[in-house]
Amino acid sequence: MSLERCPFHLWAKRQWRLWGVGLLLFAACAPIPTPSATATTASEPEPASTQTENPILTPAATALSGSSFTNPVYKFDFPDPHVIQVDDTYYAYGTTNGSSVNIRVIRSPDLVNWEELGDALPALPKWSVLNSGYTWAPGVIQIEGKFLMYYVARDKKTDRQCIGLAVSDNPNGPFTDLNDKAIICQGDLGGSIDAYPFMDEDGRLYLLWKNDGNCCGLDVWLWVQELSLDGMNLVGQPVKLIERDQPWERPLIENPAMLKHNDKYYLFYSGNWWESHEYAIGYAVCETVTGPCEKPLSEPWFKYNPPVMGPGGESFFMDAEGNLWMAYHAWTGANVGYPSGQRSLRIDLVTFEGDKPVTDGPTYTPQLLP
Repeated sequence: MSLERCPFHLWAKRQWRLWGVGLLLFAACAPIPTPSATATTASEPEPASTQTENPILTPAATALSGSSFTNPVYKFDFPDPHVIQVDDTYYAYGTTNGSSVNIRVIRSPDLVNWEELGDALPALPKWSVLNSGYTWAPGVIQIEGKFLMYYVARDKKTDRQCIGLAVSDNPNGPFTDLNDKAIICQGDLGGSIDAYPFMDEDGRLYLLWKNDGNCCGLDVWLWVQELSLDGMNLVGQPVKLIERDQPWERPLIENPAMLKHNDKYYLFYSGNWWESHEYAIGYAVCETVTGPCEKPLSEPWFKYNPPVMGPGGESFFMDAEGNLWMAYHAWTGANVGYPSGQRSLRIDLVTFEGDKPVTDGPTYTPQLLP
């Protein structure tokens, strides 16, 4: 008997036909798939996977309408920056960290684009040790067409860091120190560093600094003394302002900077270890330039904000529109300390809410210029 006529064969054939019809009906009724948001087509191939850095250390770009800046505004090593404005140009002076240059100077028309000008102090005075790599922390002020730079160098006589005074007719330099000795040299207190000139509203001049007692196990204070109106000589006696007395400041305080707001004097300073991510900025409020001063906080006012690490070495300046800025240095990311890291130049706006100084920094994403 042929298979075509076999009863079982006929039954199976009918079953296969019914099952095939069912499959066709199921396919016809199934929903049509739609592409997902991540689907790719032949004309838009999926990008290859690439390794990315820690997102904390690589912030996404932000679209801003208007002129902006992104810190660091000068990415190279530029510790202890001091910024002044002369006409329509900004000048920044900084420590050189042992290079062949004594005091670095750069300039900018807009606080964003900086041009290197070389060594502002190409020759050290006869009272200092030459080529020692200890030329630090310049503070510059313009007085009656002259530019005065208070800076730190190694004193031959005491073998301590001491403060000298150099003068120039041009903010570019060269600055020249013709003095026979340092203007401030507290050898018995470890030396004197971090000079900061301050002019009060009445035109009187003052110089702030730190005795370098941490070099040799001595007490450390921030000091102030009045200057003559031309800034060339000290007047009266030095006055102690504040000392290290808070846990976060250990092992030292340094780098004083002063500004005035609503008849009060704000004494800013850096604390903790300079080659640490916990180096930070605090402040005290003073009744007069010469004190008394009181610290309103028991913690830093301005501290690390990854990837901005160990911010300090602050100075203050006004821009052409009258906005108050703080210039400072900081390490970047995990590169804290030499030789892998650099203390690059950064800036952030400072305002006041009542009697409290306020800033959004330290910033590392694009910020609008005011």
